[in-house]
Amino acid sequence: MARIDLDLAHAYRPHPQADSDYALLPLKMSFEDGGAYALLGPSGCGKTTLLNIVSGLVAPSQGGVKFDGRDVTKDSPQQRNIAQVFQFPVIYDTMTVAENLAFPLRNRKVPAAQIEQRVGQIAEMLELSAQLDQRAAGLAADAKQKISLGRGLVRADVSAVLFDEPLTVIDPHLKWQLRRKLKQIHHELKLTLVYVTHDQVEALTFADRVVVMTRGRAVQVGSAGDLFERPAHTFVGHFIGSPGMNFLPGRAEAGGVEIAGRRLPAPRVLDGGDVKLGVRPEYVSLAAAEAPGALPVTVTQALDIGTHVLLTGRIGEHAIKARLAPDVAAPAVGSTAWLQVMGEHTCFYKNEELIA
Repeated sequence: MARIDLDLAHAYRPHPQADSDYALLPLKMSFEDGGAYALLGPSGCGKTTLLNIVSGLVAPSQGGVKFDGRDVTKDSPQQRNIAQVFQFPVIYDTMTVAENLAFPLRNRKVPAAQIEQRVGQIAEMLELSAQLDQRAAGLAADAKQKISLGRGLVRADVSAVLFDEPLTVIDPHLKWQLRRKLKQIHHELKLTLVYVTHDQVEALTFADRVVVMTRGRAVQVGSAGDLFERPAHTFVGHFIGSPGMNFLPGRAEAGGVEIAGRRLPAPRVLDGGDVKLGVRPEYVSLAAAEAPGALPVTVTQALDIGTHVLLTGRIGEHAIKARLAPDVAAPAVGSTAWLQVMGEHTCFYKNEELIA
């Protein structure tokens, strides 16, 4: 295992000038030895490019990569001692499951007894023990991807194991099981794992630390709690959560903030100027008329989800969502309701970034 330090930028075109010319804008971050990390963001945000730079498949156009303080920027994946698991299974159909799992170890001349022990350990973790003697050709796509995962995990001496959306071809129910398995394997083997995904559930359940990316930028690195409670950027607020964070434009004034023509008391001093109020639907509640920190909205929708009621209201041009307990009587569509938006979980943003 290794600590991985990145200080780099990357552009696929020569002589980049504008931010849009970069696949990865300048970033500086570290993956700690033995940590489980997820790179999370929409398609095209740069997460696979970053993973391929870590593995050595792509050389950064600026800066470099260090493993345990050693510069490996020009080293190949083999020299870096990296294992990588791709989106679609990469296995040998003519080999058995056991032979596929053993292949990376046989290539490195590991003693036979050690190979047998390690293959048995990984097969048991991935619930492949009963299929070890079966040929891979006859297996379903999810079993083949399990083999691919196993081949990435079977080497105990790797610097890191990199996963590029490895559960795409897996049935949704099996995805949940495999995420739990990967979490368990990480705790048992203490490998450095970096996992690329666009699925926030995958990222937040698998990783100890999540790197949220958009348009070539890493906008926040943190735990699931950090990303949910204190999004450092409005993009994180939008992207994390279902539904995402409510954002209302306003203007900060002495002792308060004006939103949609109404003055709300601010819990702390804000510099003057344009700001955005951000609050999760989970922290929006019904309030009495004219209550401090509440806004009047016209109710446009009330969906009973079973576990909660999702209320949507409008104030001017802006929508506000509130996640209400199932036993709360939701106001009728078309009526006016007062929603409490100010509280200890309310955040404020300037130029899309969290005001500390």
